Amino acid sequence: MGKTKKMKPSQMGAPKRTLEQDIEDTQIVKSKNRNKIRFRKDEDEEFVDANLSRKILSAAREQQREIESSFGPTPAESMQRKPFVKFDDSDKEDEDAEEEDTLEPDTYFENIEIKEEDEKAMELFMSSNPGPRRTLADIIMEKITEKQTELDTHFSDAGTLQVQDLDPRVLQMYEGVRDVLRKYRSGKLPKAFKIIPNLCNWEQILYITDPPSWSAAAMYQATRIFASNLKDNMAQRFYNLVLLPRIRDDLAEYKRLNFHLYQALRKALFKSGGFMKGFLLPLLESGNCTLREAIIIGSVIARNSIPILHSSAAILKIAEMDYTGANSIFLRIFFDKKYALPYRVVDAVVFHFLRFERDPRELPVLWHQAFLSFVQRYKADISSEQRDALLNLLKKQNHPTITPEIRRELQNAKCRDVEVDQSKMDSSA
Repeated sequence: MGKTKKMKPSQMGAPKRTLEQDIEDTQIVKSKNRNKIRFRKDEDEEFVDANLSRKILSAAREQQREIESSFGPTPAESMQRKPFVKFDDSDKEDEDAEEEDTLEPDTYFENIEIKEEDEKAMELFMSSNPGPRRTLADIIMEKITEKQTELDTHFSDAGTLQVQDLDPRVLQMYEGVRDVLRKYRSGKLPKAFKIIPNLCNWEQILYITDPPSWSAAAMYQATRIFASNLKDNMAQRFYNLVLLPRIRDDLAEYKRLNFHLYQALRKALFKSGGFMKGFLLPLLESGNCTLREAIIIGSVIARNSIPILHSSAAILKIAEMDYTGANSIFLRIFFDKKYALPYRVVDAVVFHFLRFERDPRELPVLWHQAFLSFVQRYKADISSEQRDALLNLLKKQNHPTITPEIRRELQNAKCRDVEVDQSKMDSSA
């Protein structure tokens, strides 16, 4: 038997409860007399009212004016006051895998002062009869003419232009896209524009949107899309027919390059092969590349990384071209990147300079600067015969301050064939 429980004094005098009353009490939920007290942080904090905050801000501004009047604005404050172009692209499908641009926009807005003497020296080496500049509109009209004469012709190659009969609804839709791109500043682009790189007749559709009338911000976004989605040969056509004419027209009109267009050039380097074949080499082959164009476009190449294969091919092609002053600018920029160039490219550059041994014209300073940069970087990669030929060149083409530096570099150079012979002698011994 278990122990009998002792009743509490409070229960001894209480009346007995029946079983029915106990069951009814268990079925009814009774609310407990417990008040939960919640404390909110914002109730304990004291806020400054609107009038007091306005007085504080006005006092801070007044103090800032006094500091600026006595000491001038700090560099950080002056940078914050400069206009900064903000890209509001919230569509994540268009984001590149590349890292974000960290350079400040004022880097691109610097006015380049060019002396008249330098311009005259450049004009002496420009082509007197430059070839006609072809744009996307010219090529489209030629293909439309061919389409009218040969209705059954179809182009299957991805690198050629395909002209097809367009549905009126498609034409109307891309005319609306054209109106959007003319006024585009920031935000999302129309979906119809984003699918253009995937179309077989993308050049024809692009012609409807009228690329020369695009805003600078629209050109930047278009370059991002086409550089990411097109192959090298197709990107080459976009750079040559759309981007290059726009860059040259903008520089000719405003004497400086818009920030968005500068960023478009940087994005175009994502397809380095297409950039070299479709933008840089056609620019130099035209024979009328100005000093301003060469400096600004060259700064894009100097600031960004380019694979050695594409850079070597570009140097080889530039060295074989008819000389213009812009060629020296781009050669010097490539030399300063300090690539390990193949011997074939080094030999082509040596022959490029030796061509001017009998040139009666007075060569510009740009030529001597490119020569000095080449000797400083690649004096160990030339042969002894080439070194002697370059020393003889200095007797015909010289500069009062640069030529002595070139001669000193060549005389102290350890040529590649001397190093090979020395290694053979060491192995035989």
